[in-house]
Amino acid sequence: MSPPAARIGLRQLLMVLGDSLVEVQAAPAGLDVEIREVSLLDPEDPPTAQPGELVLVIGARGRAAFPALRAAGRDGAAAVVVKLDGPGQAAVLSEAAAEAGVALLSLRSEARWEQVHALARAALDDAPPGEPGMGAEEGDLFSLAQTTAILTSGIVSIEDAANRVLAYSRTTDSDEADDLRRRSILGWQGPEGYLAKLREWGVFQHLHSSDEVIGIDSHPELGIRRRLAVAIRSGDRQLGTIWVQEGSIPLSERSRQALLGAARVAALHLVRRRRELSDDVTLTRTLLAGLLDGSTGPQPLATHLGFDATRPAAVLGFSYGTTEAYATAEGAVVPELTHSEVTNLVSVHIAARHRSALVTQVDPRIYVLLPQLPRGIDTDTLRGWTQEITDAARRHLGLPLRGSVGCLVPGLGDVPESRREADRILDAMVSAGVSVAVAALPDIQAEVLVSEILTLLAARPEIRDPRLTALLSHDSRHQGRLAETLLTYLNSFGDIRAAAAQLHVHPNTLRYRLRRAEQLTGLDLSRPDQRLLAMLQLRLPPTG
Repeated sequence: MSPPAARIGLRQLLMVLGDSLVEVQAAPAGLDVEIREVSLLDPEDPPTAQPGELVLVIGARGRAAFPALRAAGRDGAAAVVVKLDGPGQAAVLSEAAAEAGVALLSLRSEARWEQVHALARAALDDAPPGEPGMGAEEGDLFSLAQTTAILTSGIVSIEDAANRVLAYSRTTDSDEADDLRRRSILGWQGPEGYLAKLREWGVFQHLHSSDEVIGIDSHPELGIRRRLAVAIRSGDRQLGTIWVQEGSIPLSERSRQALLGAARVAALHLVRRRRELSDDVTLTRTLLAGLLDGSTGPQPLATHLGFDATRPAAVLGFSYGTTEAYATAEGAVVPELTHSEVTNLVSVHIAARHRSALVTQVDPRIYVLLPQLPRGIDTDTLRGWTQEITDAARRHLGLPLRGSVGCLVPGLGDVPESRREADRILDAMVSAGVSVAVAALPDIQAEVLVSEILTLLAARPEIRDPRLTALLSHDSRHQGRLAETLLTYLNSFGDIRAAAAQLHVHPNTLRYRLRRAEQLTGLDLSRPDQRLLAMLQLRLPPTG
């Protein structure tokens, strides 16, 4: 049986191409149609198409594109791309596309057909087989460019070693991009005049010989704004360059650090894109997942990547699910983000701090393995790295990301222990509504242990006090608040006035409710063991 073909939704493809290249003129079936292939239709070719194709109609403008549109609709193509000679053609061709039932995109007049074909082909190649609309996966250079743009507050482009543009970030304000940026994207390569200037200024020599970020001052006389650049490397070989142009606001203070991390992440993408180590990338993910869950020992991953399995390691955990209490306390709402946006942000930041870091997602959490740590490193340092990531997620993505620091372990063989600790912390942060964004076990050890006791209590009804269960049932039937009152009283160390203030009732009302709870259940609140059990059991989430 042949493997399922990769496919991408038209909406995702448009995000990749951006409005710098194409514009939607008609989409009679919406933007969620599947694209399964990309083809070029030459004027000399008969107008035919295949189901799910994106057809690039070369050399046929205006009414001359009608046959291609009709054939695309007849044969089940997903979309047709044409160039327009003038604004009047858009309406005529859009009407024809709507009649044919096929999406119509118009290509900017300055753009070249081969660049659109290459971009669309790369987006389709990066899309995994399966559900449509999954092109923005980890490994998507456009997603990485967009993440880097968010972290630097700049405008990003990623180029290969021949200075050909591979991907770029989207901009909402066309005035932010300078003339060089526009000409590079539309021409698919930096203008030769500017490339000559860069050679004259020694920029390429620096990028060829150094991993450090280089700054290029603005040159208004050339229509060029300030830039930062960093080489993308695999060993001693330069694979490309990431450029960040300053837009209408200054670049962020940590732009250089973010750019270093982005270059290390981009190197993995470019190696995979060249298909030099595609099998190795898959193997790395498999071995990493096995090491984290303890199903695979440390030696396969250490041998595969050349790690020293005897050096210290640790696992960081991240969760971007939110509880109502956390969202309310922080005043934040989780936006609709793709997994790749969050994973890219984590990858870029941690790569800038630790070159050997590996990042993977095990839904719904993201894990960072930090192998080969310096022997003198401590939890405070790892907490600081984690805090930088959660701060960046809040600042740039508006996301209340939680981070946990698993214990430092002596070698890769103990990584599952660090991962379990990272999970224990995240579990407690969610269940206990812990307000801090980052924690190690010593920070919230009590909350972790209480959370685990409550989990045990929830799973074992036979070790619960039936009198407290009856109290909860009574409240449920009569819409009462006796259980809530009792728990608030116990949490207040028996301080009647403090508990009454929290519940917004008179102290005498609170005393009456406590007596009523004791009468109904037979509880004796003067006994410490019954108070302890009540404090625990009444913290269980309601059931039914």
